[in-house]
Amino acid sequence: MEDKNMLMIPGPTPVPESVLLAMAKHPIGHRSGDFSKVIAELTENLKWLHQTKNDVLMLTASGTGAMEAGIINFLSPGDRVIVGDNGKFGERWAKVAKAFNFNVEIVKAEWGKPLDPEEFRAKLSADKDKTIKAVIITHSETSTGVLNDLETINKYVKEHGEALIIVDAVTSLGAFNIPTDEWGLDVVGSGSQKGYMIPPGLGFVSVSPKAWQAYKTATTPRFYLDLGKYKKATDEDSSPFTPPINLMYGLQVALQMMKREGLESIFSRHQRLTRATREAMKALGLPLFAPDTCASPAITAVAPTVVDAEKIRSLVKKKFDIVLAGGQDHLKGQIFRIGHLGFSGERDILTAVAAIETSLVELGYDGVKSGAGIAAAASVFAGK
Repeated sequence: MEDKNMLMIPGPTPVPESVLLAMAKHPIGHRSGDFSKVIAELTENLKWLHQTKNDVLMLTASGTGAMEAGIINFLSPGDRVIVGDNGKFGERWAKVAKAFNFNVEIVKAEWGKPLDPEEFRAKLSADKDKTIKAVIITHSETSTGVLNDLETINKYVKEHGEALIIVDAVTSLGAFNIPTDEWGLDVVGSGSQKGYMIPPGLGFVSVSPKAWQAYKTATTPRFYLDLGKYKKATDEDSSPFTPPINLMYGLQVALQMMKREGLESIFSRHQRLTRATREAMKALGLPLFAPDTCASPAITAVAPTVVDAEKIRSLVKKKFDIVLAGGQDHLKGQIFRIGHLGFSGERDILTAVAAIETSLVELGYDGVKSGAGIAAAASVFAGK
């Protein structure tokens, strides 16, 4: 059916109608007093979402741009950094760090498995000369559906005393409890098209006082992504360069919606959707790629063994106009991923589960029991 497309991928995520309507307003001058009021409100609400009293800066960039800014502003060429790699995005941050000539050491885990915090502890505790300058972690690895144990890894970074913790929270910010100040996180990067419920185009970086100290001595070249420029402008309710005015209108409404829902309700909703999706797939006899103990609140990765993953995705799209994500790199064709991030609710999960179940029947999968997936999801939603 025309214009009935439904996104169930880790990003872009669905956008509320009120956000879309806000973005349709005429733009105003980004140096005007009226727009300064918008920036002031956004800054206040971004700090609320990040659970911080420190700086949260807005960049016209994707999540990758936010993370690159979060790395290059606080490090110098040759600095020793530890990068966690258990998926596509951890792998990306290692590539970014190498591109800027940092001395990169990788803590690796198999795709679909969480990073082992003890490997970080061993490296950090062995660093008696305090040569490790930063630890870079992907919190929610959406290529595999794994949530890494940021809290424990960060505890070991804090015990080290000198290293910064730099966090890719692109698909966990706004979906999972990340108490930035309570945990003492130094740099947290995220992107608008995920838990923020708006289209792509804005990146966000929160910065601690400790990170700003590192900024003073960091020598990696930067200009457009120089966060010092963004801090100075943000402190004046302005922006250093031309911002995406209409995206920021949308962000204004989205953050207002999130505040009305409340942080605890947002986090519990994502946990409920995650559990319902996973229980539904189990009931349909479809193996999950990552274990329940480290399930991402953004997506559920499914690894069917007797039905082709791409055939499922194709049929769900063709028959129901629902877009599921495929596997990346060596997982292409091996898994499909169901997004439940941002502006997602129980109706979306029930619809997607029904579409997958119907597609399995049409593909001749004998292992599916009619109604089993819906019943499993409904049981979770009923609090059973």
